Amino acid sequence: MAEPEFTASGVRIGRGLRSLTRAGQVRISGGRLVLLTSYGSEIDSAPVRAVRASKPWFAPDDRALADLNGTRYLLTLGEDDPPPGQPGPPAARRFIEAVRRASGRAE
Repeated sequence: MAEPEFTASGVRIGRGLRSLTRAGQVRISGGRLVLLTSYGSEIDSAPVRAVRASKPWFAPDDRALADLNGTRYLLTLGEDDPPPGQPGPPAARRFIEAVRRASGRAE
């Protein structure tokens, strides 16, 4: 199996006001984006070309929106705590860039 282009674990995945999992996974591999629960069962998946990923203007840097198959998911891609005084890596930005690269929409 090919190496995934993007993987994040410990992701909180929600739909609307409902939390689907607090420790899920997001994977981009083989041209598909897959959302998984903490137990490894699939929540949703779609070809990367059909996925729309964006950053909500009102949310912190660790949140992203992903539209899959007509359903909008709020992803909280929190990284491990950064060292004191250092900002953490912008996890949501890395996810959005990975979706754009995988779908061929990168600038």
